[in-house]
Amino acid sequence: MNGITGAQIRAARALLRWTAEDLAKAASVGVTTIRRAEAGDGQPPITAANLKLIRITLEDAGIEFIARNGGGVGVRFKKPE
Repeated sequence: MNGITGAQIRAARALLRWTAEDLAKAASVGVTTIRRAEAGDGQPPITAANLKLIRITLEDAGIEFIARNGGGVGVRFKKPE
């Protein structure tokens, strides 16, 4: 469930037009945690609990995380239900 990358977090935040501060507030984590999570392209060096909070927050805001599927990992807006 938590297997998202720093690049995906950056991309998701960009799609939503959120600042790092916006995401930190929405996920109830520190801005430093967001910046640390986004610093690299791979597995973020943050706790599993914080990564889960970030992922759930972004998904609740309408983001869908795309697993590696031949074209690499990514993000997109969820399709309307």
